[in-house]
Amino acid sequence: MDLDKKIKLDKIMEKTEFSTDVGRKRKFLDKLFLGTRVYFVIRYALIILKMSIKAKKGNYGVEEFKQHSMLVLDLVEDCGGKVKIEGLDNIWACKDEPVVFVGNHMSTLETQLLPLFILPVKNLTFVIKRSLLTFPFFGHIMRATNPIAVTRINPREDLKIVMDEGIEKLKNGISVIIFQQGSRNPVFNPETFSSLGIKLAQKAKCKVVPIALKTDFWGNAKLVRDLGPIRRSEEVHISFGKPVEVVGNGKELNQEIIKFIQEKLEEWGHNPDPNSL
Repeated sequence: MDLDKKIKLDKIMEKTEFSTDVGRKRKFLDKLFLGTRVYFVIRYALIILKMSIKAKKGNYGVEEFKQHSMLVLDLVEDCGGKVKIEGLDNIWACKDEPVVFVGNHMSTLETQLLPLFILPVKNLTFVIKRSLLTFPFFGHIMRATNPIAVTRINPREDLKIVMDEGIEKLKNGISVIIFQQGSRNPVFNPETFSSLGIKLAQKAKCKVVPIALKTDFWGNAKLVRDLGPIRRSEEVHISFGKPVEVVGNGKELNQEIIKFIQEKLEEWGHNPDPNSL
């Protein structure tokens, strides 16, 4: 990571919140493409290519994970995106213990940004769809992060994988991020919000940190989901809740997390039109 990016990261972690600088200007090259996603996609592809080469050579570790995330943050801001993060102090509050991060899942963007704000405090990995491990270029990066890979076909098998591998990760001091919403969707539906992360935390006897996410700046395409539209008018919001212990069967906690996400989305003015997303 170059010096400028390291200084930026240090400034981020000194605060409880992060916001894109008011004076941050959109790149002229992005403007040349008249509001399309072309510039964003080209630069994102170059980031993935660069990191994939590192991963394939075995040179993708924690620092590269952070650098990757920082490059994506810069890309979003260079394309006119406004990023606002709150609750960073809640990550520091559990810095000496592994936790399960539980949140909704709106787009690819959260998987790219979250490491930047968590890795300076604690090691982490994701629960991901197994097919991502075989994606061209991106698969090398995914494998380098040692994720917990599930099939999304056999729920019983997936539960066992998450419990067995998740507990092992947590015992080794690695925090786990689980999107209980499952697949990416700009519409938050509590009925499809599972309790998988709660169950893992309960069994591993560790805390849960809720995450509310609004990342529809980067939409999901119908064919190639990672190449969706860029909505420069949509602010990016991430909010980390306070670390919470699982009590009883965890159902009450899961409802509290659902409420936390719903209230944040309402506060941020999130009202997506499914027909346009």
